[in-house]
Amino acid sequence: MSEVASSTTSDDDTYVRVGGQVEGRDIGSSVSVILVSTDEPGAGPRLHRHRYDETFVVHRGAAEFTLGDVVVVKRAGEIAVAPPMLAHKFVNVGDDRLEMTNIHASPVIETEWLEDS
Repeated sequence: MSEVASSTTSDDDTYVRVGGQVEGRDIGSSVSVILVSTDEPGAGPRLHRHRYDETFVVHRGAAEFTLGDVVVVKRAGEIAVAPPMLAHKFVNVGDDRLEMTNIHASPVIETEWLEDS
């Protein structure tokens, strides 16, 4: 995903439009966000980990998460969390579009990839 962020500052508010991902440092936040939207079955990142928590909020569809040795399916309205340094990945499962917000507890997204592409 590409990083896209634009902001407009008024006298008392900052408005930000985001598509794809945005790193918190670019908008003065302590968290970074990736917006996932795909209808491709099996789509998702390969196994990886971070030095910080990653929280996944599923808005639509279903995703199968591998969180260490545990595999779970989360559907719209459910949340999964990968603690720091836990190997994890997800894939789009089901017949609906997967829409999800992935929150990285860091102002910069830092990823250690554990599987080859």
